[in-house]
Amino acid sequence: MTLSADFHVEPADWNADRTALRAIRDVVFIQEQNVPIEEEWDELDPQCHHVLARAADGTPIGTGRLTPQRTIGRMAVLADWRGRNVGAAMLQALIDRARALGWTRVSLHAQVHAIGFYERHGFQAEGEPFMEAGIEHRTMQRDLEPLEAAPGERGIAVERPAYRLLQTETCSDVIAAVLQLLADARHAFVVHHRDLAPGVLDHDDVLTAVRKLATSGRGADVRMLLADPAQALRDDHRLIPLAQRLPSTLHLRQPVEDEDRAYPSAFFANDNGGYLMLPQVGRFDGRGATCNLGANRQLIAYFDEVWQRAAPATVLRSLEL
Repeated sequence: MTLSADFHVEPADWNADRTALRAIRDVVFIQEQNVPIEEEWDELDPQCHHVLARAADGTPIGTGRLTPQRTIGRMAVLADWRGRNVGAAMLQALIDRARALGWTRVSLHAQVHAIGFYERHGFQAEGEPFMEAGIEHRTMQRDLEPLEAAPGERGIAVERPAYRLLQTETCSDVIAAVLQLLADARHAFVVHHRDLAPGVLDHDDVLTAVRKLATSGRGADVRMLLADPAQALRDDHRLIPLAQRLPSTLHLRQPVEDEDRAYPSAFFANDNGGYLMLPQVGRFDGRGATCNLGANRQLIAYFDEVWQRAAPATVLRSLEL
């Protein structure tokens, strides 16, 4: 899955994100499709795994859920965002979550106009059409293959961290989340932040954890993308001397394409399914998870694309220690 610079998909918690989840479903189902209110809201929501798509500025734009009955439902995308792969990204995140739970099959009730969309994602229709909430539907199912190991993990039993939602509001929250991601990392860790997250990546405990991972031996790989290395230099960022001492395992690059440099968000991700997304650089409001393989790989795939186009941050190499 490819991450769009315009939006991202993250796990959602019904208690914490109820307002955003309800707002999207109210617009799409109740207002646009005239679904009766009493049919839209049910007792399953607190028991479900939810996903939330957010625009780059953090605005909620889409949602979906995975029920204890192993069904995908309540897939909704705001009108201005339709046709931009938001639905596909949310569906894949829900499928990946089901696979991570060890489920071998999921089903859904597809509105007939959306059958083609679900078929393109491996679902097969079965049975006759039926009416639900006044709209014609068909049941669709998909068998789930085991979640593939990441490159280099095939044939290796990988112990994943237990799933836990990461939610941040303050600098201290972000530090705690980043420390958790570093502790859970197997060999690798990536950071995409405009100026090396001052206050976070130069915190004593974080520096110690980065150093520990970068010197952990074979396979250690810490990569960081920063659009403004000059600012990090002016700030005397404490990560810079560490990167200079560990040039073979702690790498810094600078995006050069205008689109890459304009990326408004920041994120941290490890090689064990964990990530933290900050929708707006300079703010500490963020969401993530200790283990969400779909969202994690989405972010790392985007990071790798930008990394290949980026240039070494040579301005940071030139300092004398």
